[in-house]
Amino acid sequence: MLAKRTLKHFHFCCGLGGGAKGFNRAKPVVGNLQAEWQCLGGIDVDPAGLRDFQRLAGVPGTLLDLFTRDQYIRFHGKEPPAGWREATPDDVRRAAQNDDPDAVFISSPCKGASGLLSETMSLTPKYQALNELTLRCVWLMCEAWKHNPVSLIVFENVPRLATRGRHLLDQIGQLLAFYGYAVAETTHDCGQLGGLAQSRKRFLLVARHIEKVPPFLYEPEKKTLRAVGDILGRMPLAGDIEAAGPMHRVPALQWKTWVRLALVEAGKDWRSLNDLSIEDGYLRDLIIVPEAYAGYLGVNQWGDSMGTVAGRSSPTNGAFSVADPRAREGALQYQQYGVRRWDETSGAVIGVKSPGQGTFSVADPRDPGIGHGKYNVAQWDGLSRTVIAASTTGQGAFAVQDPRHMGAAKHSNEFRVVPYDRATQTVTSAHGTGQCVADPRPGMAKVKGDPYLTGGHYGVVPWNGQAGAVSASARQDNGRWSVADPRMPAANERLTCVIRSLDGTWHRPFTTLELAALQSLVDPEEQLELDGLSDQAWRERIGNAVPPSAAEAIAHVMGTTLLLAGAGETFMLSNMPVWVRPVAVGLSVSELEVQP
Repeated sequence: MLAKRTLKHFHFCCGLGGGAKGFNRAKPVVGNLQAEWQCLGGIDVDPAGLRDFQRLAGVPGTLLDLFTRDQYIRFHGKEPPAGWREATPDDVRRAAQNDDPDAVFISSPCKGASGLLSETMSLTPKYQALNELTLRCVWLMCEAWKHNPVSLIVFENVPRLATRGRHLLDQIGQLLAFYGYAVAETTHDCGQLGGLAQSRKRFLLVARHIEKVPPFLYEPEKKTLRAVGDILGRMPLAGDIEAAGPMHRVPALQWKTWVRLALVEAGKDWRSLNDLSIEDGYLRDLIIVPEAYAGYLGVNQWGDSMGTVAGRSSPTNGAFSVADPRAREGALQYQQYGVRRWDETSGAVIGVKSPGQGTFSVADPRDPGIGHGKYNVAQWDGLSRTVIAASTTGQGAFAVQDPRHMGAAKHSNEFRVVPYDRATQTVTSAHGTGQCVADPRPGMAKVKGDPYLTGGHYGVVPWNGQAGAVSASARQDNGRWSVADPRMPAANERLTCVIRSLDGTWHRPFTTLELAALQSLVDPEEQLELDGLSDQAWRERIGNAVPPSAAEAIAHVMGTTLLLAGAGETFMLSNMPVWVRPVAVGLSVSELEVQP
């Protein structure tokens, strides 16, 4: 029977609680001893994030501004409000229920060191003040528990902090060394730590208190990245709010963003737009037209056959255009307006979250529910739709492409047009529209009261005109039920669109729930409820979160180390499936120095 030991963790800049949720799930075992992690709380400046923290971590967080007064003024550009004061080590201890944690996780704001921010902006007083929170958090932690130093510390941030915040990291290393810690700087990929469907590289500083935790080193196992389709394929179709909740709605984007996404090739990003030919500010080879029926403004696929080209053929009376897949190859791939293939790994889910700022769209091969199979023709070697009582060709894919042809070619006079001065074929009971006549008589439907004239068959109403009364049997062929609509969305107008790509997939942004699932904040089959109603706020908090699966892997190794230390062990060789060598090596560092 396993003996249980409770280990305690606390979080600075805790956000919505992804890191805390991951720590709570870890249950490392050494011999007959099993550790369980208990969250003491967290500190953050975002009230909405703290409400989420309580949902995910199971304990309340503390609303506390960790800026010094000088940092507050430089970041906000004004004096703090009345009653504001600087946080103290006593405030930190109260936030941890006046208890002493075994491990502290620090994930301070990273915008100032992010590659999405220009070098010039990162050097401004505003973002320098934000970067200085890294040092401020470490100092508050060391002072809060100097009577009983925290055994293990994990400091997580963006990789570019190692260059843009080098002077701060040097000071952090010196400060931790002063308080008796061995320090190592490493990097890791959250996707490999947690087996995620995204690659999320991060900077990691690990520190252990030398007197309390002897060094350990053992061989871990690294997980492989998954395909984005492994996660999304388990979820309801995007936009199915009834099944997955409001966080699964398709985002409303600016029209110009939809157009850009429509022109990005699957598996590539905004750089593929450079392959398009632009003349006088317009696309030379492409035009945007409304979707229509009966071949109106129709576009044939590259591998399809085109219908008969008649003397008056034009784009407005048939499918006389072609989707030409030929394009220049070799475009470099960056991140903006990126469209991920269904079987690829997603890019890192970050706080700025929109399709114009990263690979946050997916080529979804699932039917987006448009058309519902109406008038579809099944392939000869494919499957038919379910045959139900109301089945007709107007209600599903109940026609088939039959490649067989028996005997000599014949047409049975189907769709035969008979000249006005010739005899027709025998009229049989099966004749419908199979026989027609070329009627040369002029003046048809020009007499007032003529039913064909007044019926308005296939009538188009001008944009500034009025429609007739809408009857129960209204269709395009029995009245004026079409309109000449001159509108196109404004470039900045927000709307929800469907992009059906030439490769048969649906190009669309990730939903907010899908981003949360890629971060392992929620299982794909589950719903997630975060505070508020804003997709933008949800996405920022999700993008800033530490993936719980990655945090669980970190907590597993840290818990193993603490159990060994508690048992008096000083060395261990293990085949335990933990996660990544650099962090384990970092925990084994014994020198009082900062590793380069």
